[in-house]
Order: sequence, then structure tokens, then C-alpha cells
Amino acid sequence: MSVTTVRLQTDIEQRLEAIAQRLQRSKGWVINQAVAEYIEKEQREQERWRQTLEAMESAANGKVAGADEVHAWLQSWGTENEREAPDAGNK
Repeated sequence: MSVTTVRLQTDIEQRLEAIAQRLQRSKGWVINQAVAEYIEKEQREQERWRQTLEAMESAANGKVAGADEVHAWLQSWGTENEREAPDAGNK
């Protein structure tokens, strides 16, 4: 495990200490949990952004699903006859 030094604002340090005491864990453990959560969140956001750009490019190239197909698909959610997502071919 590596060591990284971080300067914390006084109020954050106090809140961190309170959380660590309440959980009966070290401040290092709490910080590791917080950083891991933050990294996972950022990675999800980056993936969503990549998917958004990909979808925008696909739409710009005319690869879209028809509105009727999409509505039928959405209305099927949670039913016994749930449909597969419509194909975004050249419409």
C-alpha cells in the first residue's frame, strides 16, 4: 500500500475524525473508501459520456429507431411480453 499526503481544511478534518470514530475505523480507511467511491463514480460518468457521444454520432449518421418502436418497447417493460430494445438501423 502506498502513502499519499493530503492537506485537509480544518472543518473537513474534524468531520472526517467524527466519521472515523463513529465507525470505529481509521481516518485512512474512511479516506480510502471515499476515494474508491469517487473513482467509481467518475468512471461511470466517463462511460456515460462516451456512450452519449457514440449515440449522438450514430443519430447524426441516421442510425435511429422509430418512435413507435421505442414506445412499444417502453410499454412492454415489466410485462410478460417484454420486448428487446429496438434496432437503431438506418431509418
